[in-house]
Amino acid sequence: MSDYYNAFEMSPVPAPGPDAVPPEPFRGIYGMPAFVTIPTSDLAASVDFWIRGLGFFELFGIPGRLVHLRRWAFQDVLLVQAASVPERTPAMSFSFACVLSQVDSLIQACRALRPNSVDGPRDTPWNTRDVEVVTPENARIVFTAAKPFDPASQEARNLEAIGITPPAVGHGDDNEEHA
Repeated sequence: MSDYYNAFEMSPVPAPGPDAVPPEPFRGIYGMPAFVTIPTSDLAASVDFWIRGLGFFELFGIPGRLVHLRRWAFQDVLLVQAASVPERTPAMSFSFACVLSQVDSLIQACRALRPNSVDGPRDTPWNTRDVEVVTPENARIVFTAAKPFDPASQEARNLEAIGITPPAVGHGDDNEEHA
């Protein structure tokens, strides 16, 4: 018996594909396994950008202090009031899953609010399409959408070269040998 198992049933991220539908925004309360805290010197402007540009909603707020934002389950952000924010965007980024059908509208919404906030989209060697957004707080946020897997693609060869093969190739769906 393996210590590793296929845990996709825990994830709100849909299987990649051209018709993948994003999950509904999740409004339930849960113990957050992870979240990002971002300081902002203009809480109202930050909340507006995250909602209208990035597609989050306000779960709750403490006026003038903190706003808890969320998209899908387990995509939580705490915007906290701060005296100042870094003048330069750090190299570090935080990534959120999305689906391919959301990429173009996300780019358009962010550019409408902040014209120079978007870099991409960019296809990666690991079979995703990524969009990098610099928020009003100078946070580097990446939205990443899995592309449909094509076993004949260069991306499939890239993954195979590092030992990752799809379950359909005969390696079981628990990826035990990769864990």
